[in-house]
Amino acid sequence: MTSIDRSQHDKLANAIRSLAMDGVEQAKSGHPGLPMGAADVATVLFTRVMNYDAADPRWPDRDRFVLSAGHGSMLLYALLYLTGVPGMELDDLKKFRQLESKTPGHPENFMTAGIETTTGPLGQGLATAVGMAMAERMLAAEFGKKVVDHHTYVLASDGDLMEGISHEAIALAGHHKLNKLIVMWDDNGISIDGPLTISDSVDQVARFKACGWRSERVDGHDPEAIEAAIRRAQKSNKPTMIACKTVIGFGAPKKAGTSKAHGEPLGAEELAAAKKALGITGGPFEVAADVLKAWRGFGAAGAAAHKEWKERFATLSERKRAEFERRLAHKVPAKLDKVILAHKKALIASPVTIATRKASELALDVIEPAMPELVMGSADLTPSNNTRAKGAEDFTIKTPKGRYVRYGIREHAMAAAMNGITLHGGFRTGGGTFLVFADYARPSMRLAALMGLPVVYVMTHDSIGLGEDGPTHQPVEQIASLRCMPNMHVFRPADAIETAEAWQCALENTKGPTVLALSRQNLAQLRTDATATNRSAKGGYELLAAEGGKAQVSLFASGSELEIAVAARKLLAEKGVRARVVSVPSLELLLAQDEATQSAIIGSAPIKIAIEAGVRFGWDAVIGHDGGFIGMHSFGASGPYKEVYKHFGITPDAVVEAAMKRHNA
Repeated sequence: MTSIDRSQHDKLANAIRSLAMDGVEQAKSGHPGLPMGAADVATVLFTRVMNYDAADPRWPDRDRFVLSAGHGSMLLYALLYLTGVPGMELDDLKKFRQLESKTPGHPENFMTAGIETTTGPLGQGLATAVGMAMAERMLAAEFGKKVVDHHTYVLASDGDLMEGISHEAIALAGHHKLNKLIVMWDDNGISIDGPLTISDSVDQVARFKACGWRSERVDGHDPEAIEAAIRRAQKSNKPTMIACKTVIGFGAPKKAGTSKAHGEPLGAEELAAAKKALGITGGPFEVAADVLKAWRGFGAAGAAAHKEWKERFATLSERKRAEFERRLAHKVPAKLDKVILAHKKALIASPVTIATRKASELALDVIEPAMPELVMGSADLTPSNNTRAKGAEDFTIKTPKGRYVRYGIREHAMAAAMNGITLHGGFRTGGGTFLVFADYARPSMRLAALMGLPVVYVMTHDSIGLGEDGPTHQPVEQIASLRCMPNMHVFRPADAIETAEAWQCALENTKGPTVLALSRQNLAQLRTDATATNRSAKGGYELLAAEGGKAQVSLFASGSELEIAVAARKLLAEKGVRARVVSVPSLELLLAQDEATQSAIIGSAPIKIAIEAGVRFGWDAVIGHDGGFIGMHSFGASGPYKEVYKHFGITPDAVVEAAMKRHNA
């Protein structure tokens, strides 16, 4: 890197400060304090350390920069503009926090080029970066360091380190010795409420060391000290945390070092005084020509390294290049459809009565050989989630080519790391836990849905059917709450064939995440067909038609309750009532179909009854507000699962009673 004297560094850093102050002031909303305080750290990273090419912010072997402290978004937007990332213009900075701008309140990777991940919920960026570092190691082990050899840098705030997810994430990173991960902590000692001392007294440097990190303290306003610390980190065999002691709102005469600089505009008078104190001249959003030219030079400096990378990449075999590019594009292997179809045919030839969690494992046994980029894992529930396929190898320090991650009891970090693995590129990923613990993973799941990341969540023990563990472990509201999350697909398959189809849908969906809600108890195989058509893909289909005439009753069910619907249909036939059974493996996908398709699947029977061992929420769109619902209206209970089902009235007899009551009305 070109050597930079202190005077030039200050001009470069002050350009960030100036743009951040102006953006927040014009919006009358935002967080100027972090960009002003962390500008020196960011300037060192982007002018002396990071390997990036502003002209192509998606270059595969670029260093990653994650602004975990997403509230300081003007820092990142200023950097994107100053370095010359295409599409980020001065007018975009002037539209900070305005509707449909490229500069929303918190960084959103799907909206703005050059942003690695959506951040804002504190701790998420740091935890996501752990997944990025894992993916870098995995990809380097497979394709070689001549095409995969980069660092992941994180700028984290006090809030990032206070959130509980941070502990799970740093413990995971320390365990795996992810030495390409370097965290810069903006140690300014201020939160919204005031001095951090009113709520926290953790020695963060000691905490990181205890988790297996290298950590040290530096003056966050001394560029030479910052760079030297990063160089030491680059040589470490551990991940590194550098505590950069900074002053929030650096340069503001009255508000620097106080919570007043954190989350509100400085105000015209304080802004003018801050610029004067920093030696910044010019009007709002003005950057001196020589300063902008220098920044653009640093933005273009990585072009040579990028070109050299392309030359190295070209030396790979044609097969390896094609595979690398396929994976980065998240293209599903061409043979996936064939292996799923062959698997379904084998199940038809030899039907199985097994839990859908076990059916998922059988599906993975055939999927993983066809999809080598699939990285699976579990939050210490591998024997329960059945997420480890036959022959899978663990990802460890000694086996970086392993594709099975032992996340430990860390649902928060697992879900965020899966986002990072996916965002990094080169892999698809899935992870397991109990469905009730989706609540622990939800913040990361929500971000995956927001970003459109094709992550798969294998969530087992999906209902009161898990039995003896009782109401703390029996999910009753989780399915409904996940169904209402935009861009999240939820599948609750009823047997081994639907489970295979659910996996196919999940892997072919490259625009968002998928939940596979799977049973603990064994379920009979109800499907008797295995064609190339994926019947689960529309969310619902008629499993059994009414016999002897037009249906008088439509029974809708998902997962384990499909058996109950089938049994109830038989009992109703004995009473002279014609019923059809509709399997609904994905309620929200059914409701996303066009009106004609929905109508054909839902049918016109005057009596509609839904059966699901969860709450009713969402089902009225199918059965109507006056439709029958056999399910849960409270939390569960501890006991053998068949007795629990009977206790809560989720039985074929209860379905018949509800149908006959309406039939005889």
